Amino acid sequence: MTYSKDEIVAKAREVADMIAETEEVDFFKRAEAQINENQQIREKIASLKSLQKQAVNFQHYGKERALALIEGKIKKIEEEIDAVPIVQEFKQSQSDVNSLLQMVSTAIANQVTNNIITDTEGDLLRGETGSKVKADAKGGGSSCS
Repeated sequence: MTYSKDEIVAKAREVADMIAETEEVDFFKRAEAQINENQQIREKIASLKSLQKQAVNFQHYGKERALALIEGKIKKIEEEIDAVPIVQEFKQSQSDVNSLLQMVSTAIANQVTNNIITDTEGDLLRGETGSKVKADAKGGGSSCS
């Protein structure tokens, strides 16, 4: 059976909807909401953004001492933000969601590769397509050296 790009994208959207309903994504959404509701964290993030803009300006104008001072302040605020338990949980949930997405992407890529090898009567264990296996069997393996 042959599928169109539109059909594949539709299936991808179905998978995306499934992923959006996972425990990992649900936790991510709840953690983000808690961060957004936390006045202390919001203030620190606003300060951080302001300092980062200053750092870009100082870097642009070659103000090395001022830049070093601002970078120290940025590091301190980042450490304060990272020390908040909900931020740590949020970052972990980001990592969990990214891992899930990577797992899905890898599973798709591996399955496509395996299907190509199988459909061409190749060798799954060696990861070679049928044309490669046949060429090697005939002694026609090409060398690029």
